[in-house]
Amino acid sequence: MKRTITDKVTGFRTQDGAGVSLVRVLGKNTVEVFDPILLLDSFDSENPEDYTAGFPLHPHRGIETISWIVKGNMVHRDSLGNEDGISDGEVQWMTAGSGIMHEEKLPASERMLGVQLWLNMPAKDKMSSPEYHSIKKDEIKAIPLEGGVLRLISGAYKEHKGFRGKYLPLDYYDISLQPGAKCAIEMDKNKSVIVFLLLGAAKIAGEVVAEKTAVKLSDGDSVDLEALDERAEILFVSSDKLEEPVSWGGPIVMNTRAELQQAFDELNDGTFLKEQVDY
Repeated sequence: MKRTITDKVTGFRTQDGAGVSLVRVLGKNTVEVFDPILLLDSFDSENPEDYTAGFPLHPHRGIETISWIVKGNMVHRDSLGNEDGISDGEVQWMTAGSGIMHEEKLPASERMLGVQLWLNMPAKDKMSSPEYHSIKKDEIKAIPLEGGVLRLISGAYKEHKGFRGKYLPLDYYDISLQPGAKCAIEMDKNKSVIVFLLLGAAKIAGEVVAEKTAVKLSDGDSVDLEALDERAEILFVSSDKLEEPVSWGGPIVMNTRAELQQAFDELNDGTFLKEQVDY
């Protein structure tokens, strides 16, 4: 059964961090529909002044942050002692779990283009150990499609396997289609599936979708994608719905107000980090 579009959200320009200009697409108002994806921010600028202020040291708990850098650079540093840089075609995958402090620097480049997702963690796993992992270019398979290519950021596509997180399953693809190219992407019929237009407009399930727009798809086992008169870069995100309560305050996402308050109390009294090194 073919999937169709059930919801559509076009992003808006805003600022976060120390003054990073970005396009916020998904957030607190879309949690229920786009479950388990909490947040989707898109970066797209050729002006370093838009982003080099970066994201100074800040806390997270209860989520995983996944940054896909199509063009540009991101440098990560955290309270576990990790320091790492990623660039064109690479991924930063951070499991906040019980609590982590990290910073993200965005050095100047010809173009900063990418997306950060916040993937919710199941209630039973929210206080798991924090971790950091990067996925480098040589670990991301480029799978030919008719008129395009699919880059397997995580999960699986047909017989191909990529990086797998420990908690929620996540099939995450970057699909680049040449003008006029068409393809059908197959998937498990019960998965929660989001498609995001990073570059260019395209037809998703027969409906024209504008750039920087995310759509939620109905249940089904395939979706039709079609580029129009320009190249389209399309992100495909598939996971399992959690259908759990969400209590979200700034960089922390828990299940109840009491858990959220406890997290902020721990930030105030210095007991937030359960695992750390001196940094």
